[in-house]
Amino acid sequence: MLPRTPSLLTEEPQHESTHVPFPHRGAHRLHEFAALAMVDIVDSATRSRMMSGIRGRNTKPEVLIRSLLHRQGFRFRLDARDLPGRPDIVLPRYRAVVLVHGCFWHGHDCRLFKWPQTRPEFWRDKIGRNRANDDKVRAALLAAGWRVGVVWECALRGANRDIEGVLTRLVQWLESDAPGFEERG
Repeated sequence: MLPRTPSLLTEEPQHESTHVPFPHRGAHRLHEFAALAMVDIVDSATRSRMMSGIRGRNTKPEVLIRSLLHRQGFRFRLDARDLPGRPDIVLPRYRAVVLVHGCFWHGHDCRLFKWPQTRPEFWRDKIGRNRANDDKVRAALLAAGWRVGVVWECALRGANRDIEGVLTRLVQWLESDAPGFEERG
């Protein structure tokens, strides 16, 4: 039998010492209930279906960068299977690749990244492996003579985004001989 939890709106909390005053009546009870309840709001089958629908290719940030580069006259290959890590955008004429990283999946330390509360060990391992793989791919591309640019999702999202600035800096890097480029939000 499950332990009985207080009703959110009708019953008083069991211990007065845990009572935290909030401006809205009953808000403290909601906070107490949330601490007792499961963190995820959907069942595992639904969450699995939702997570499996997340794309690895043709994401909005990637399509945006491709579109901006194409408008500037750059021609490129997509997802080159013959290169380490299958880079998102390959510009053979400039001997450069552009990786468009999602802040969550690549564990970027920015405002868009937050560690999941469910299964924290799994996510720390997974995102840690993703980061290690990113480092290996970058090293392999540099060793093969490619220049590597990384554009993070946070540079393209949010109220403070400067998409034209990102494009200008990316184009300047492509036209230079600099080995690396990274654009953060």
